[in-house]
Amino acid sequence: MQPFKISYDYRCPFAFNLHAHVITALRAGADFDVEFVPWTMSQGYRAHGSPDVWDDPKKDGDHLALAVSISIRDQQGDHFLDAHDALFRARHEDGLTLKSWDDIEAALRHIDLDMDRIRRDVASRRPFEVIGQNFKNFESYEAFGVPTVVIDNDATFVRYMKGPTSNASESIELVTSLVSLISARSDLNEFKHTKVPF
Repeated sequence: MQPFKISYDYRCPFAFNLHAHVITALRAGADFDVEFVPWTMSQGYRAHGSPDVWDDPKKDGDHLALAVSISIRDQQGDHFLDAHDALFRARHEDGLTLKSWDDIEAALRHIDLDMDRIRRDVASRRPFEVIGQNFKNFESYEAFGVPTVVIDNDATFVRYMKGPTSNASESIELVTSLVSLISARSDLNEFKHTKVPF
């Protein structure tokens, strides 16, 4: 299967749905070559003349979970999948805003992470720079939301309505079919049900 990138912002429920399928598939042994790419929904809503949101300390709370995830991905990668899953679930199942270190530590409490290392990395603002770099990279695809799946130089926004079941093979099949469709049918520009089918 083609390598792919998939963007995320922990605030988006549709990102949660699709990332949960990818995580479930990987945990079940799927051989996906996937890169998880943080992307902020806030940049498009900033006031005219305001700094980019990743450079604006007043917006740091909105991006704390992203910054933490980047630190884990880049410096404690063996724990990334568990942390990624935990942060999404804390936001969408437990109702945590993930805007404070208390929320972040509550979400990640069961994972053996070096939180001091994460705090130092976030304080250095390196993860915020990564958010900015990724956002600018995705501008070339005219990305407008998450999750966006990138294969080669082709980007596709995917809004999937349901999370995984207890049958991991369904998640493997779903992600495989989506990646195959995206890579094989670049001429399919829009495919959307006219109403939610449930």
